[in-house]
Amino acid sequence: MTFDAFRASLGEAAPPPGLGEALLALWWDGKGDWEKAHTHAQADEARDGSWVHAYLHRKEGDLGNAGYWYARAGRSRPESTLEAEWEIIARELLGRAAG
Repeated sequence: MTFDAFRASLGEAAPPPGLGEALLALWWDGKGDWEKAHTHAQADEARDGSWVHAYLHRKEGDLGNAGYWYARAGRSRPESTLEAEWEIIARELLGRAAG
């Protein structure tokens, strides 16, 4: 799935089939449902889930918790906007999924 198709799918009621937990978390965040996004991020215990989890806590304003999850993901907290970070994560995860 391309990034543009992923972003366009936010206009649908349900996520596209076949997304992993980290991408589902980003999808629900893109829909404005932080709680569902957080649930999906927690379900992915690997680095991708930790990265999205960090982003979500950064968005929430809980920078201490975000820092913990960025460390688990092996990443630093970015200086970019939240919108830019969402796109960066989505593009990377989608790119790997297309592999």
